[in-house]
Amino acid sequence: VQLQASGGGLVQTGGSMRLSCTVSGRAFSIVAWFCQAQGDAHAFVVALTWNGRRRGIADSVKGSFTVSRHGAENKVWLQMNSLKPGHKAIHYCAARDGSIMDTNSDEYMYWGKGTLVTVSS
Repeated sequence: VQLQASGGGLVQTGGSMRLSCTVSGRAFSIVAWFCQAQGDAHAFVVALTWNGRRRGIADSVKGSFTVSRHGAENKVWLQMNSLKPGHKAIHYCAARDGSIMDTNSDEYMYWGKGTLVTVSS
């Protein structure tokens, strides 16, 4: 079982970036994205059921970030628009079974290595 986040890098304030989480080995009920700024705990960003029917988005990024999965592909995408320097963080994708779209990182058993997003001012 492997989750691989990719797509991070440097972007200017107001710019956009798209991250992908490739899931291999098995499918999960829910895939989520968390971010971790330096010195902070994991913060919930978005989550999506594997069938794409339900999604959750943190209030702080509603209207700017979206999460999606296209057809039968084994990737979950995080589209981030209107990025600000405060969005600088390592972004992780995580997965869990069950039906609860939890925002608590402790409820996710499977994690990929993070990808760093840096937003220049």
